[in-house]
Amino acid sequence: MSGDGVRSIGFAPVVSDKTRLLVLGSLPGIASLNAAQYYAHPRNAFWPIAAALAGEPLDALPYEDRLQVLLQSGIGLWDVLASAERSGSLDSAIRSPEAADLITLVRTLPRLEAIGFNGKAAAKIGRKILEGHIGPIPLIDLPSTSPAYTMPFETKLALWRQRLPAF
Repeated sequence: MSGDGVRSIGFAPVVSDKTRLLVLGSLPGIASLNAAQYYAHPRNAFWPIAAALAGEPLDALPYEDRLQVLLQSGIGLWDVLASAERSGSLDSAIRSPEAADLITLVRTLPRLEAIGFNGKAAAKIGRKILEGHIGPIPLIDLPSTSPAYTMPFETKLALWRQRLPAF
């Protein structure tokens, strides 16, 4: 779990029967794996962006409460990979990936309206898995919230808002 080229195992999906938007990352990084929390790196922009989308101060809440607010807002989380070998946290270091069972999960979400990919690696892998298997659900590419993707926060937030106008 330390990210020294060992196999990293992802987390369970955070979804409910009210999930309208499923946000898919690639695979949790070292900080997230060590904390056992999605997007735990302090400079990852996910939680501030999710707070803006949900209209709730998620940054100030304990992790479990953040997840509950997301679920109440119709937002779910998971990753496109169930596991992979990786040294460090960069997607470019992923080796021997094992895909998550996205198709089965998507079919259990009766209110799903869109799937957003958090970053290029998630989009590339997720599209390969999902396209042609999930009907008319839109697949939306979003800029990565990772601190390794150096786009300014304001630009990331604006693009997330622009591409996810209904959420």
